[in-house]
Parts: sequence; structure tokens; C-alpha cells
Amino acid sequence: MVKDQETVIREFNELVNMSASELEDWLKEGASESAGWSKSDGSGETIGHESGRKIIEILNKNPDKNPDEYDQDDIDHMRRVVAYCKRHLAQEGKAKQDPDSKSARSLKNWGHDPSKA
Repeated sequence: MVKDQETVIREFNELVNMSASELEDWLKEGASESAGWSKSDGSGETIGHESGRKIIEILNKNPDKNPDEYDQDDIDHMRRVVAYCKRHLAQEGKAKQDPDSKSARSLKNWGHDPSKA
């Protein structure tokens, strides 16, 4: 069953616990590039790293988190972020125990810092 837009927005704002500037700083660190699947375009960037850049755009575009200000592209990406974070948080206890684990680094690329949870 597909989640309604209101649920996606609420869950995105609960799961993404990093500010745009925190996420931007994190994505500049080398550790952020060493977790996740590489994109198929040959750029060397990971899918999560690209996702992090999109999350920064969403956060900067709508800092007040007004549900009416998100466009369909935002909602589509927010849906992917929610699905990724929920799936990985359910599978990986290690992310919370070890902030240097690949799992924790990958979640941070998707805007969720497990050490804050």
C-alpha cells in the first residue's frame, strides 16, 4: 500500500534529523563517500550521496516544512528517503551502536544521524 502524502511528509521530517548545514558538512567528509552503492553513471558518487544533496535542496527550499510548499519531485524523493531509512533502521542495530559503521555512514547520507536518535 502506498503511503499518503501527509504520512510521507510527517515521516520524512521525523527521520531526517540532520539540518541542511549538518548534512552539507557531512557530505564534504571523505567518510560519506565510502558507504553505499555507486551510481551506474560512472561518476563514482554513491546513490546515498546524491540523495543527501537532494535532501539539502528540500530542506533549504522549505525550511518551515510547510506541507503545501513541497512539489511532486520533493514528495517522490521524500518517499524514497523514508523507505530507505525505515528499512535500514529495522535491519541494522549496528548503526546506533557504532557511529563509524558503514550502516551509520550510509544513513547519514540519507539525512538520518543514528547517534541523535
